[in-house]
Amino acid sequence: MNLIKKLPDAIANKIAAGEVVQRPASAVKELLENAIDAGADEITLIVKDAGKTLIQVIDNGCGMSEADALLCFERFATSKISSPDDLENLHTLGFRGEALASIAAVAQVELKTKRRDEALASLVRIDGGAFQETSKTNAPDGTSIAVRNLFYNVPARRKFLKSDQTEFKHIYETIVAQALARPEIKWKFISDGEEVFNLATHSLAERLERFFGKDFSKGLIEFNEMNDFANLQGYLGKPAMMKRPKNEQFLFLNRRVVQSRQLHHAIMQGYGELLGEREQPFYLVYLEMEPRRFDVNIHPTKMEVRFEDERNLYNLLLSVVKRAVSGMDFSPSVKIEEKPIRFESDVARANGLHSPATSDFPGVQKRLRYDERESEFRSSNALYAEFKRETFGEPISKTPSPQNARSTESEPPSLLPVDEPPPRDEPQRRELELIFQSSEPESERALGAYPVQLHNRYILTQIKSGLMIIDQHVAHERILYERALAAMDAGISNSQQLLFPHRIEMKLWDMKILEDLRPDLERLGFSFRQFGANSVVVEGVPCDVKPGREERILYELIEQYLDYQQRLRLEKRDNIAKSFACRNAIMAGDKLSQREMSILIDQLFATSMPYVCPHGRPIVIKLSLAEFDKMFGRT
Repeated sequence: MNLIKKLPDAIANKIAAGEVVQRPASAVKELLENAIDAGADEITLIVKDAGKTLIQVIDNGCGMSEADALLCFERFATSKISSPDDLENLHTLGFRGEALASIAAVAQVELKTKRRDEALASLVRIDGGAFQETSKTNAPDGTSIAVRNLFYNVPARRKFLKSDQTEFKHIYETIVAQALARPEIKWKFISDGEEVFNLATHSLAERLERFFGKDFSKGLIEFNEMNDFANLQGYLGKPAMMKRPKNEQFLFLNRRVVQSRQLHHAIMQGYGELLGEREQPFYLVYLEMEPRRFDVNIHPTKMEVRFEDERNLYNLLLSVVKRAVSGMDFSPSVKIEEKPIRFESDVARANGLHSPATSDFPGVQKRLRYDERESEFRSSNALYAEFKRETFGEPISKTPSPQNARSTESEPPSLLPVDEPPPRDEPQRRELELIFQSSEPESERALGAYPVQLHNRYILTQIKSGLMIIDQHVAHERILYERALAAMDAGISNSQQLLFPHRIEMKLWDMKILEDLRPDLERLGFSFRQFGANSVVVEGVPCDVKPGREERILYELIEQYLDYQQRLRLEKRDNIAKSFACRNAIMAGDKLSQREMSILIDQLFATSMPYVCPHGRPIVIKLSLAEFDKMFGRT
C-alpha cells in the first residue's frame, strides 16, 4: 500500500496560507502590493475589528478581465513572470502567485474588478477556497477586494490572533511603510468607520509629520549617494531622536519594504558612539540596485532579502551614514518653551494648601528642552575654527604683554599634558593660547578669554551667540578615547617608563584577561611583565595616566572592559579605548585651573566628534542670548 499521496488543493492552500498569511496585517500587505503593481495612484484600505471581520482594498489600477479574475485565485497564477529569466529582473512586488489563493483558502472573499475599456465589472465570490459566484456588476475602474472573517475555517489560527489593539498596530505599520515607500500614491485608511488618515499630497515631509509628529522632518539628516553599484538616499534621525521604537526604521529596496540585519547593523555602526546603550535611531533608507544583484525569493512573505555582494553594500552604507552624521553640529541648544501658569492665592500658599480658587494670570512658565542646530558638512578643522570664531571673534594678532600672560597659573596635571600637542591642528592650538593670553582687562574676560568652572563640574565660556557649557568629564573622555584609538592603530609605543616599577597582585581570571588584551594594551602605552602566578610588574603606562594611578587604572580598565563586553558587545579595541577613557578621564568635582580648562577646550575641538562622548552623551550645550532675554522677560 502506497503511503505517499498528493494533498488536495484545499489542504495545500491552507498550509500555504500558514506561511503567507500569518495575521490580518499579512493579508493587508499582499493586497496593497497587488494594488501598487496594478499601477494605482489612489488606494483605500478599510478594516473592521482590526482586520478580523473585514479587510478591503480599493484601487484605481488597471483592473482585470473576467478570465483573469477567476484565474488569479489559482495557486502559482501570476502576471508578473513568464520565464526563469524574469526572476533575475523583477520590477514588481508580488510574483509568487500564492497570495490570493492562500487568502481565499482561509476567508470569505469578494472581488470586483473592471478594466477601463469594459462596460461592466467582473464579480467573483469565494468561500474557503470554493467558488460561490461569478457574475457581472457595476463598479468603477480598478479593483476592490474584500476579505471577510479571516481564519473562520481555521479556528486554531484565529484563536491565536492577538488583541485588536495589537493587530491594528501591525496593520497601521504596514500601510505606513507602503505610504512612505510610495509618496506618489494617494492613500486613505479607514478603521471601524473612522478615517485614520487621508494622504492626498505627495510630500514626504508632510507624511513624516503626519505619522511621527509636527516638525519631525526638521530633525532629520538627509543623505544621497549615487554610483554604479547602488544608489542610496534617505534620512537619518539626529541624536535627540535616538530612542525610537524598532518599527521606526524603514529600509526600501527598489521601493520594496524589506528587512536586512546586515544593513541595519551597518547603519547602527555608522552612528558609532552617538548611539547610547539600547538606543535605536530613526532611519528612512531608499536603496536602488539592479534586480540581478539581490534575491527576495527566499521567504514566502518576501520581506527578507539576500544580496550578491553584501560586504561591499555593507561598507558603502556604513561610510554613507558615517559621513552624514559626522558632518552635523550635534551640540544641543537649550530652548525655552512658554505656556500660561496659574497662581494660587497667598493664603493657600502660606498654609501649604492647593487652592481650587485660582485665577489665570499672564505669567510665563519657563521649561528647558534640547534641540539640534543643523549645519553643513564640516571637517574637524572647520569645527575648530568656528569655535574660535564664535568664542573670540576675529583672531587677535597682537602679542600679549608679559605682565598679563598667565605664567603664574599652576601647571595642568598629566591628564592634560601641555607640552604634548594634540595630533592635529598645532598652529590652531598655538593661536588659541595667544588668544587666551590676551591683554584685555580682567573684568572684560571673566567669560570668553578665560573659561569659568561651575561647581568643579562644568566649564562655561562665552561665544558670540550666547553661552557654551561643556561637561568636563565627558569632554576629557572623548579626547582620551580618540588618543587611545590613534595610539593602538599607530602601533608606536606611547609609554612613559616608571622610575620604580610597580608590582600589582591580581586575581587569576583578571590575569587571563590581561594576557588576552596584552598586545593592544602595549600599543596603548602599558608596559608590564608577569611576576609569579598572580601578579604583574608594571614598568610603563600611557602618557595620559597620572603617576601613582597605574594600579588603580589597570584594575578599573579590566573591570570596565568586562562590563562593556557583557552589555554592549563591543569590538575589542574599541572596548579597550572606551574603558581606558572612562576610567582615566578627569571627574566631576576635580578643580581645574583656567589654563587646564583652556587646553581641555582646545583638545576637545581638535577631535573628530567634539559634541558627544564615546557613549553618546552630549558634551557641549549652547544657550543663545535670545533665550536669556526670554528668561529675563526682555522679549
